[in-house]
Amino acid sequence: MEKLMRNLILAFAALALAACQSAPEPPQSAAIEPATIPSQPALDPAVVPPGSAIMDQSVTITPPSKGVPTKYAAFSGNWAGLLEGTYEGKLAVQSVSSNGNVTVTYAWGILGDNNPGEAAGEGKIIGTTLKLGRLPNGADVSFMMTSDGTLAGTHTLAGQTYTGMFIRQ
Repeated sequence: MEKLMRNLILAFAALALAACQSAPEPPQSAAIEPATIPSQPALDPAVVPPGSAIMDQSVTITPPSKGVPTKYAAFSGNWAGLLEGTYEGKLAVQSVSSNGNVTVTYAWGILGDNNPGEAAGEGKIIGTTLKLGRLPNGADVSFMMTSDGTLAGTHTLAGQTYTGMFIRQ
């Protein structure tokens, strides 16, 4: 009975996730120039829930050059997820170098008692883990690439650790 309930819950979760998916975008041709995040309509406070993670729309992603190892290039792009299944997080890995150094912008929504924010900075990929430099608010953030191509995120601030999965946008 327990196995049946677990399978039903997993099936429901899969259906809910499928309902949230948008139509796939057509493949983009490889470009050497930096890609720009498409402009978004002005954020209407009535549409954006309070406490959401909001990333600056001017953030650009520069595709990795041919000399960047595939294991590092896999981190490039825009990612979004929920920490503890509740708190929004967004990550833009803007550039990746052949030695694993990255430039990023990271945005978070309300995390417990902490207000939403955004920080731009640097990080380093070691093995399968991208560790960001300490954020201005004192948070330590890292992302581990999983075998299915998602990122397992960890955000530690003021003695609290929040974890969650991030998917490429």
